[in-house]
Amino acid sequence: MGYLNSVLSSSSQVYADDAPVSGGGLSQNGKFSYGYASSPGKRSSMEDFYETRIDGHGGARAAEYVKHNLFSNLIKHPKFISDTKSAIVDAYNHTDSEFLKSENNQNRDAGSTASTAILVGDRLLVANVGDSRAVICRGGNAIAVSRDHKPDQTDERQRIEDAGGFVMWAGTWRVGGVLAVSRAFGDRLLKQYVVADPEIQEEKVDRSLEFLILASDGLWDVVSNEEAVEMIKPVTDPEQAAKRLLQEAYQRGSADNITCVVVHFLGNQGTTSHSGSA
Repeated sequence: MGYLNSVLSSSSQVYADDAPVSGGGLSQNGKFSYGYASSPGKRSSMEDFYETRIDGHGGARAAEYVKHNLFSNLIKHPKFISDTKSAIVDAYNHTDSEFLKSENNQNRDAGSTASTAILVGDRLLVANVGDSRAVICRGGNAIAVSRDHKPDQTDERQRIEDAGGFVMWAGTWRVGGVLAVSRAFGDRLLKQYVVADPEIQEEKVDRSLEFLILASDGLWDVVSNEEAVEMIKPVTDPEQAAKRLLQEAYQRGSADNITCVVVHFLGNQGTTSHSGSA
């Protein structure tokens, strides 16, 4: 079993002259190799963390809390093996509620999105809250395995309005005119509307599954799913692939923090990426 998260944790002080941090390795069971690259990009501070693929807003507190607690809450869950999907949902919501309790004395609201990939046998489960995104390459094709949670999506808007909230345009569509994502950890003042319930997609790991990209919106704001997959198809080293995506996003003018994790599934065509193992 593997948990796709990267081993290195990053924060603004890790960066020297805004140079990207990167690394990679091989999973303990040898089933996949992984690489990551992360940079504050054109921003003055870093709110991306990648124990899982996590993206913070309103400061780094929520992203850092999720990085330190989400995985441990998941693997401690009694149904982690027998009912992995329900364990993921419980772990996301428990992590969210515990973070909110820890925030009682904070004056400024903080939140975080997260994309998590878990490998259990030949099952790849991808869970997502917010607008970080997971994309796989299967049979040479780019396939999104998560959905960005945006307030203007019909079902998300309906859920928010049913809970008594509203969505309005303020440069982009925002919950309460404030937040540009409709699901997140934290965000205490909007919690009634901005939930941490993950959407989970399952993929079978077989020979047609080549690689996985987990990345923050700093990549996806300027690079399409198809472009990202085509860009790194020829790159056999997952760390170099992650760096290639990061550099492209920066060159295209991404205004956000940029973090990319690439996982190559070994024994299928070539490589895999894992961050930690369970």
